[in-house]
Amino acid sequence: MTATEVAGWVRRHPLSPIHVDCATAVMLKILDGKCKMTPTEKRVMERLYDAVKACPGQLLGADTHDLIGAARGERDEALRNFIYEKRVLAETTISRPVMKGFKALIRQQGLFAGEHEVEDEAA
Repeated sequence: MTATEVAGWVRRHPLSPIHVDCATAVMLKILDGKCKMTPTEKRVMERLYDAVKACPGQLLGADTHDLIGAARGERDEALRNFIYEKRVLAETTISRPVMKGFKALIRQQGLFAGEHEVEDEAA
């Protein structure tokens, strides 16, 4: 899905504040290198995060978004470790059933529909 398609998906499936937090926590996991999603799924999740980061969250705020913004431009080991700590804290703040429900919701409502891994033709 392109950024425009993800933004359209968000308009059709608005996320609750706690689900905005879930998307933020997944973005932290992508940035700390611990996310086990496929590269295509990671790109879609990054686009989802971009589409909802201005929406109000329930538990995570501007400081987390500022950290994500900084981390996207720089990838040193100290920053990655700091992001890891923030991600673990976020994941302990958001209950496991809520996070599992978020992941099920985005899959059931088609966020990853039609997404599949494509070989990089430039490689």
